[in-house]
Amino acid sequence: MSTETKVGAFVLGCFSVLAFTLIYLIDAQLGGHTVPYRTYLRYAGGLEPGASVLFGGIAVGKVTAVRPAASDPSRIEILLDVKENTPLNEKSIAKLGLISVMSAAALSVTTGSNDAQRLPAGSTIPSQEAMSLDDMTAKLAVVADNANGLITEVRGELHGISGDARTLLANLNTVTGPPNQRKVRELLDNVNAMVATERPKIDRLTDQLNTLSQHADETIQNVNGTVSDIREPVRQDLAELQNTLLETKHLLADMQVLVKANDYKIDDTLENLRTATQNLDDLTESVKQRPWSLLRVKQPEDRKVPK
Repeated sequence: MSTETKVGAFVLGCFSVLAFTLIYLIDAQLGGHTVPYRTYLRYAGGLEPGASVLFGGIAVGKVTAVRPAASDPSRIEILLDVKENTPLNEKSIAKLGLISVMSAAALSVTTGSNDAQRLPAGSTIPSQEAMSLDDMTAKLAVVADNANGLITEVRGELHGISGDARTLLANLNTVTGPPNQRKVRELLDNVNAMVATERPKIDRLTDQLNTLSQHADETIQNVNGTVSDIREPVRQDLAELQNTLLETKHLLADMQVLVKANDYKIDDTLENLRTATQNLDDLTESVKQRPWSLLRVKQPEDRKVPK
């Protein structure tokens, strides 16, 4: 046997061992009891029998059949076998997926919820439709049309904005041109000259204000001292006035008591004065009528009329 023949036999033997090992590992992974399930989709997306079934991204089984449903041909019935004890539950969702970008389509099942009830063998897994390439192309076409209109509108607005920007730049160039720069320079020179001329006056005014503030402080201190000196005599005078008012109040109270005590005597005196005044009035009237009564006791006889 030649050397080439021996090498060829050795390579074939290695490939055989490798193939046996791969088959063993696949059988060991997918071996054991499997549980059948089914699900329904409107769009299968090229899913074929033998495609992988993923539970939370983990390969747990294979797709056994992909066909139109007998009860509703508008839906695609997908049969699948998964490993026993795979925790499919009522919250699990079956949808079309991919293992990788370059791989074929696969059936992806979400993990659902731990609190949800487990699905028995042969039951239907709830499904969620995936967007088809046609739908995606239609939406992209709509987006492209809207984008073309938006681009056209933006171009029109950009033209207006660019025109306004040119006008603004022209105005800025006019404002910041050499004539205005000379005017601004002259204005600044005038301000500097005015500040230099008025600075001594400002300094003198500042000194006068400082002197005035010092005098004001001294005046305020003198006023405070005067108020402090006057305050105590004023307090004494107020205290004496308060005492005088209290004594006056007591005197008035005593006089009021005295008047109340002699009230009846005052009434008698007033009555006597009224009687005396009446008698004096009567005497005056009598004297007016009979003035001779002051000299004679008896009234003279009436004079006889001559015959």
